Amino acid sequence: MKTIVVGGGIIGAAIAHQLRGQGEDVIVLEAGAGATAASFGWINASFFLTPDHFRLRQAGIEAWRRLGVAVEWTGCLCWDVQGAALEAQQAELAELGYDVERVEQGAFRTLEPHVAAPDRALRFGIEGVAAPAATAERLLAGVRRVRGVRAEAVATAGGAVTGVHTGQGFMAADRVVIAAGTASPDLLAPLGVTLPMLDRPGVMVRTRPVPQVMTHVLVTPDAEVRQDAQGHIWTPTAANHQADEADRVDAPLDHAADVAVARLRALLPQHVIAWDQVMLAHRPVPQDGLPVFGPAGPRGCFVAVMHSGVTLAAIAAELVAAQVTGRPLSNRQAALAAPYTVDRFQSR
Repeated sequence: MKTIVVGGGIIGAAIAHQLRGQGEDVIVLEAGAGATAASFGWINASFFLTPDHFRLRQAGIEAWRRLGVAVEWTGCLCWDVQGAALEAQQAELAELGYDVERVEQGAFRTLEPHVAAPDRALRFGIEGVAAPAATAERLLAGVRRVRGVRAEAVATAGGAVTGVHTGQGFMAADRVVIAAGTASPDLLAPLGVTLPMLDRPGVMVRTRPVPQVMTHVLVTPDAEVRQDAQGHIWTPTAANHQADEADRVDAPLDHAADVAVARLRALLPQHVIAWDQVMLAHRPVPQDGLPVFGPAGPRGCFVAVMHSGVTLAAIAAELVAAQVTGRPLSNRQAALAAPYTVDRFQSR
């Protein structure tokens, strides 16, 4: 049985990695760069939309630890809100059993001596970072890849998948996983499957390398911030990037990068910060903001589209790979997957 995974971003890469690890014949079809290269890379469950979404994201953290791919478990310091709102956030996460503690200003300075310290913050000790593009490449090591070729349509016969039509001809397959981000709805529509998506462009800034000035992911009132192993600092241009609802980017990207760097200089007042890359990507956000994965339409067709892809890649890969190969899900896995089928968007 051969499976084609359409999309080589972090979601498609993780699914292909799982399938190959189970001895499956898998090919990844990649049209080009998507949202992964411009992703922030934060693995967390402190941001969530519903209790089910929290449980899925928490399972995502656990799944990354099983995956065996390098992740920096940095922890996160968060102070995007203060006062009663911060206390409410701490109480909610503690009630859910999350690893959360309050950090006062003095303790913050000990943890992050180069960062302008807030009055108080929350620390989420189990969170981390997977450098998105590099991690996707590691996951795809040993996987067969067809690159620079766009999937044009999923072929079917007798109610089942037979392969994928591409600009370079037909590729036969017994199963197809559509993990093509914002291109996924156009592949699903001819199959009679509706996947409404939101327009959610995002702009990510990367600075020139500087000496190590932070160890945690930082969630400030202005934006998320992290530093990678090479010394680059990453930050989105929008505040509260994960919940950003802007449907367009109007400012010139160099100006947006300049504004982001000005914020970083205030956060890191003792250091010279300058940007070297600014990246625009269209994040794959289903209409209700929640992930979509599982069977979709004809027999042998599956979909996996979500934001945040980095947080959810490892758990989505476990669940989708089981569905693709017909392995039964455990009761816990079935409960995790149940709210996120594409069926919720189909006409009744």
